[in-house]
Amino acid sequence: MLENFRIVLVRPRDAGNVGAAARAMKNMGVTDLALVGPPPRHDFWATALAVHARDVMDRSSRFATLPAAVADCHIVVGTTSRGSGYRKGAESIEVMAPALVPHARQGRVALVFGPEDHGLSNADLKHCQRLATIPTADAYPSLNVAQAVLLCCYELRRALRPEAEASVAGVFAAAGDVAFMLERLQKAFLRIGFLHPDNPDHIMFAVRGLFGRAGLTPREVRILLGLARQIEWYARQRPVTRPAPRVSGDS
Repeated sequence: MLENFRIVLVRPRDAGNVGAAARAMKNMGVTDLALVGPPPRHDFWATALAVHARDVMDRSSRFATLPAAVADCHIVVGTTSRGSGYRKGAESIEVMAPALVPHARQGRVALVFGPEDHGLSNADLKHCQRLATIPTADAYPSLNVAQAVLLCCYELRRALRPEAEASVAGVFAAAGDVAFMLERLQKAFLRIGFLHPDNPDHIMFAVRGLFGRAGLTPREVRILLGLARQIEWYARQRPVTRPAPRVSGDS
């Protein structure tokens, strides 16, 4: 089942890190590598650090955008070393890994890693249903991307041990379908004044995380999509003029 986990490196800056990440993946039995954005030059260090995992690096898929890289995945997990702002809901990868196993039974699961200098942007996180973090020392929490890949793949491998596998499996909706539903839901919420037009992400990041933890089925996504359409229809009949409500936790 490890073949259903995809490691996505977004805008990697150093070819050596791509090679080292490929080696880390192969160490743990994960072989699906995707690169987003212009790839770094394939230089000596990429090959040297990949060692016997050059096949993983050479077979990596290239995509222009993150949505394209994860379109066929059932769930998309973004990684972060920060726990502030929209990232407060990040979960330890050790805790999250067993919950990803049922998704991997159904299809692809993506773990997304950002550029070496700044990590994933808030725009990148809009395409992730859940956020994972690796607990580290407060004095220096940032990990090299290849180190982060190794630790995450290790936790996935541990979660796949027979005694650790989750007992309940379901049929989960594809990430692309969930993303489309969330876009429609955001438009509907804006139309009825539930979201502030200047900063809809403040609430939508929480909504995205809620649905990500729930593990929506295709039928549930269709129901929520129908809800969004009905809200938009009703709002067209009765235009909303009141200001956006205050939501608990809003500031």
